[in-house]
Amino acid sequence: MACNHDGNPGFASRRTFLSDVGMGFTGLVLGSMFSKEGLRNSALAAESSHVASEHLPGQPHFPPKAKSVIWIFLTGGLSHLESFDHKPEITKYAGLDISQTPHRDVLNASFNGNVRIVVPNDANGRMRNTLYPTQVGFKKYGQSGLEISDWFSHIGQCADDLAIVRSVWTTDNNHGAQLQFHTGRHILDGQFPTIGSWINYGLATENESLPSFVVLGQPIADCCGGIGAHGANYLGPEHSGVQLGVDPKNPLPFSFPQGGIYREEQRKEFELLSKLHDISAVEYPEDATLSARIRSYELAFRMQSALPSVMNSDQETKETRQLYGFDRKETRVFARQCLAARRLVEKGVRFVQLFHGSNGGAGGWDAHRKLNARHSTLSNQIDQPIAALIKDLKRTGLLDETLVVIGTEFGRTPGTQGVDGRDHHPFAFSVVMAGGGLKGGLTHGRTDALGFHAIEDRHFVTDIHATILHQLGLDSRKLEIPGRKRLDIDHGSPIKSIIA
Repeated sequence: MACNHDGNPGFASRRTFLSDVGMGFTGLVLGSMFSKEGLRNSALAAESSHVASEHLPGQPHFPPKAKSVIWIFLTGGLSHLESFDHKPEITKYAGLDISQTPHRDVLNASFNGNVRIVVPNDANGRMRNTLYPTQVGFKKYGQSGLEISDWFSHIGQCADDLAIVRSVWTTDNNHGAQLQFHTGRHILDGQFPTIGSWINYGLATENESLPSFVVLGQPIADCCGGIGAHGANYLGPEHSGVQLGVDPKNPLPFSFPQGGIYREEQRKEFELLSKLHDISAVEYPEDATLSARIRSYELAFRMQSALPSVMNSDQETKETRQLYGFDRKETRVFARQCLAARRLVEKGVRFVQLFHGSNGGAGGWDAHRKLNARHSTLSNQIDQPIAALIKDLKRTGLLDETLVVIGTEFGRTPGTQGVDGRDHHPFAFSVVMAGGGLKGGLTHGRTDALGFHAIEDRHFVTDIHATILHQLGLDSRKLEIPGRKRLDIDHGSPIKSIIA
């Protein structure tokens, strides 16, 4: 086969060919193993991994208040108006155009310029001015008296442990905001490292047999960022989230040896790989991609023993399983994932990303119509398990060092879309946080009387990221990669008033 110096797929570059020949058997074996993955011919992968290899994860930048994060993402856009930001005025003036109410000034707010339109003249993401009444009741909970909707009554029982940020905003009026919530960057800018990958990059793992960054549930669809929502981009693939299942018999698809292969044989294969790696390091001292791939194989081997036990919820008491909702059909699936999240952080996993509502499209929480029916059904699936997770972490002492985050990509419009739904609303929405050294029983930030704009203590999504990093003892500006200049908006600022 002719050599091609331009890295054309299907051909070995002259440099690669000579290196492989020079390494003899080792080079040929490794070249064959990785050729299908295109690692040799991917300049971006090589550059990214080389950059990532210059960072030595380990000690935080300052004393941390938390060790782990459980990041719950509700895909599609949870309505802040029917969850954590009660606005009686939209019911009082229901059916009227906003311009006909005492709150007409919200239409003249200057915040509209923050939005970057992805699809001009799209049927969604428009101004909706005919007010739509709140579809659920609200109650005050706990000694703090936080107002939370009846759809989240179990979470309401945890009110005194919650910090509700009611003044978050974003710049994407469509579902690319799902990617933006995880990376801080607009989808038109491309893909960037996610908050989970930065934490994975910044902190050493506490358990060599488990990934530092785990993904549970169905991730977001390709339309809205896809694997980029748990990817590491230029940090290198070793810092991306690892998708796991909660079935203890098959927690990591394709990781177990095929039939007829004993673990002893597989162990010998990995030992050979390790020896080949040691030899290859002499010829390829800067090939961090190769090192990362072999480390991933070694981790996968260790995970075969560790994961089944971690995912085995049968080890929990009957009372604990009932607390999460194992005995209810509506809650059973998410209950398993929430309990698995607790067991993972208990074993030292740094970042557990838990998706709910993903459906191969925009997401189940996208309530352009039938908001009442859809939100009530979906909230019934997650309310008890999330509350159980917070209560369980608290009773085991883990809440002090585990930060729980409940987020979504944007809110919903105060005005109606059609007759029974709300449109996308990037101008204001709520994020709920608990544990990890944060104060409880408080709200931070404020929207106007209609819940239209965040008007007090406004926070872009990267302020949520910065708060999490701060609690973990990390300064995002010290995590910058040489040659990869980040913008100020990428870093955000910790929300100091909710930090204990």
